[in-house]
Amino acid sequence: LEKDETLEQQQPHDDEKPVEQDLEALRSELQSVKEELRKAKESSDDSLNKLKYLIADFDNYRKQMEKQAATKVETAKAELLLKFLNIRDDYLRALSVAKQAKTETVVIEGLEGILKNIDSLLASEGVREIETVGTPFDPNVHDAIAYSARDDIEENTVTAEIRKGYMLNSKVLRPSLVEIAKKIVKNSVSDTTKEDTGDIT
Repeated sequence: LEKDETLEQQQPHDDEKPVEQDLEALRSELQSVKEELRKAKESSDDSLNKLKYLIADFDNYRKQMEKQAATKVETAKAELLLKFLNIRDDYLRALSVAKQAKTETVVIEGLEGILKNIDSLLASEGVREIETVGTPFDPNVHDAIAYSARDDIEENTVTAEIRKGYMLNSKVLRPSLVEIAKKIVKNSVSDTTKEDTGDIT
């Protein structure tokens, strides 16, 4: 009887071994699954980052192409408007000749009406005249091609406009050709008036 009881007491211990083995196998499998999930997440994050970089690169490329296209349009527009301004110059000369020739008033008025339409069109496209006479010389918008000896105004003041200049929005479409004032200096020996021929600044 004592032997039977001993066997019964030993039996549960023998049954625990497969359970522990199963638990260990499950733990190992769980760890393996966790590792696979970790690797999958890393791979997914890497792919997501690459996708983000690709999207950013494409967006930059798109913006660059749009900017280049806009620049080409602006350049073509500026070239066309510049040709139009040259035609306007010729038109003004013709109008001046017509006035000097005492052409009929109705013709002059018609020509002036056309000029107003031309100027209105230019203004609608963002073209405006550059200020010249009486303003300080600005090398960004003025080209000085002549100077006059003056002592009644500040040196480098624009004294005459030889050809009108224009801005297209914030850019110079055509610089103004101008005459600027230079100082009058007197020779202390001969008391002869001379023009200061210093550099234009």
